[in-house]
Amino acid sequence: MLVVDDEPQIVRALRINLTAHGYEVVTAADGAAALRAAAERHPDVVVLDLGLPDLDGVEVIEGLRGWTTVPILVLSARVDSGDKVAALDAGADDYVTKPFGMDELLARLRAAVRRAAPVADEPVVRTASFTVDLAARKVSRAGAEVHLTPTEWGLLELLARNRGKLVPQRQLLREVWGPGYESETHYLRVYLAQLRRKLEDDPGAPRHLITEAGMGYRLEV
Repeated sequence: MLVVDDEPQIVRALRINLTAHGYEVVTAADGAAALRAAAERHPDVVVLDLGLPDLDGVEVIEGLRGWTTVPILVLSARVDSGDKVAALDAGADDYVTKPFGMDELLARLRAAVRRAAPVADEPVVRTASFTVDLAARKVSRAGAEVHLTPTEWGLLELLARNRGKLVPQRQLLREVWGPGYESETHYLRVYLAQLRRKLEDDPGAPRHLITEAGMGYRLEV
């Protein structure tokens, strides 16, 4: 389990109580450390405070959801419903408001773990030509970072999360552009061409960003 909070007293109390209930606890005091720890340790569940010193908790959730389905339980003193909605929309599984009872927290943790699918994801996807870091939301080629527009990143992220699998055109358009864009297939042709120019060694004969004519696209690693 990964506990992310910058308040030492809360971290200490959580570590003691969770360890007593059989959890192996790893801690992080800020968002960057949390993302590193998640990538290195692959926790079964993440307990996350939203008020971190470097990143907002929602940004941490988005970074995790770029590559893993690990259950995320938010702990926060924020009581505004907008904060809860933002965290849940970003991919959190549950939200507990501080102060909280340990029995309630343990029950919610058990429920989140039961609902979760087995986690077998990897945060870094490497091809012969480029590397995609889903946790850090960065792409590099020949050791140098490649700048992508938000739309280019959205496409590449979805393909990387489903690497080796055909992603249908409608799914790509719906998830990257939104509902109502499922028929705008020319968007895909334009943006995939841009990605190939930036990432493929030979954009005219791509090895990794593959088109399945009339069906969709696939990232081959």
